Amino acid sequence: MERGIVPSLRRMRDEGGLYTITSVFPSVTGPAYVPFLMGRFPGPVGLPGLRWYDRERKTSRLPGHSRSYVGVEMRRIDTDIDPAAPTIFELVGSSVAALNMINRGLSSRNRIGYGLPFVLRTAKTHFSGKVGGWLAIDTYVAGRVAEQIREKNPEFAFVALTGTDKTSHSEGHSGAYVDRALAIVDKAVAEIRGDAESRGTWEKTHLWVVSDHGHSPVSQHDDLAGFVRRMGFRSIAHPFVYTPRAEAAVMVSGNAMAHIYLEIARRERPWLADLSPRWQALRDGLLARESVDLMILPVAPGQCQVHGRGRGYATMQWTADRITYCPVSGDPLGTGARHELTLDESYDLTIATDYPDSLVQISRISDSPRSGEIILSAARQWDFRAKYEPISHYSSHGGLHKDHMLVPLLTNKALHIKPRRTVDVMPSALAALSRPVPPGLDGTSFI
Repeated sequence: MERGIVPSLRRMRDEGGLYTITSVFPSVTGPAYVPFLMGRFPGPVGLPGLRWYDRERKTSRLPGHSRSYVGVEMRRIDTDIDPAAPTIFELVGSSVAALNMINRGLSSRNRIGYGLPFVLRTAKTHFSGKVGGWLAIDTYVAGRVAEQIREKNPEFAFVALTGTDKTSHSEGHSGAYVDRALAIVDKAVAEIRGDAESRGTWEKTHLWVVSDHGHSPVSQHDDLAGFVRRMGFRSIAHPFVYTPRAEAAVMVSGNAMAHIYLEIARRERPWLADLSPRWQALRDGLLARESVDLMILPVAPGQCQVHGRGRGYATMQWTADRITYCPVSGDPLGTGARHELTLDESYDLTIATDYPDSLVQISRISDSPRSGEIILSAARQWDFRAKYEPISHYSSHGGLHKDHMLVPLLTNKALHIKPRRTVDVMPSALAALSRPVPPGLDGTSFI
């Protein structure tokens, strides 16, 4: 804004407001769209990561029994998520969307970027590693969205412009390509606003610009799956998920977080006390690695341990509306003491720490039936995937620290209720449309 690259966004800020809110863990595209389109945290509705292992073998029946939404399995998201949790498209029939990943309730004629030719184009761009191609895709998508809004006048529109993320990965988030990607967002805002002003509907239009996650520089890549194998455990990891007699599954997201599933021949999720003592060496070895910042070990429903490399560990317990955090041999989340708090109090306690909203986010991912027995968040300058990326990663995301968890929310109208989390966006959109907010959401309206 201050360098003049995004004048339309700056005008929005001056007339409305720019707020900082928290994303979700894992802070990665796909799971982090759940708050915007469902008003919920991703783990409890079935998306614990961009990749996950299906221990029950009911959802992913192919050999390997795992999911990766980087590729053709993206189309499985609609059936993977909880059918009892409505999407905003199911609640607001008059909708259009682009690159939204979650489509349930949205008719195919209102999907931008839907169809084989566009899928092949994005696949070619992804696997070729030519980052400039994402700017061309964003330009196309932004133009089509503005056109659809102009022609159809839907109640609700959602557009994901992914160029900022793709270019941040490839050259670092302060590169020239990133400026060009943000300029495309700015142009889209200007066009949507101009059309609304021409129709005389701008004053009653809510236009919000928000990110699903942050980014931070990466200089070193840890082959996490390779380390598990070197520890003597047969394991699977994408793209090679067909290892016979595998004992563990390594599922990396972002690439700064990972689920590690242990004793994967078992169909029911084992908790910490259920696991063989032989896995202790793996846990100790992981926690000693420079790449690991936090390790979450689910103990039982409503309980986990949180270990920080070199900072000891704490225990957590929770119910639906309260969380207890108790340092044991250290204070890995930096809260300062033992606390028993409501969810909002947990937010207020942690928002200024290195792990904003961490207590709530850890409790939700730990209890997710599809989460691993070891959940990792990477240290700064590190990620967990040393191979198989079509482009080199110089910036990454997915973790629990503030560089990934804090995101901007830009609104064209000043808000009188302070927004807290990305899960607040969906109920706020319903409130702005005077639509009823369904029960069971994790967010609350800031409208």
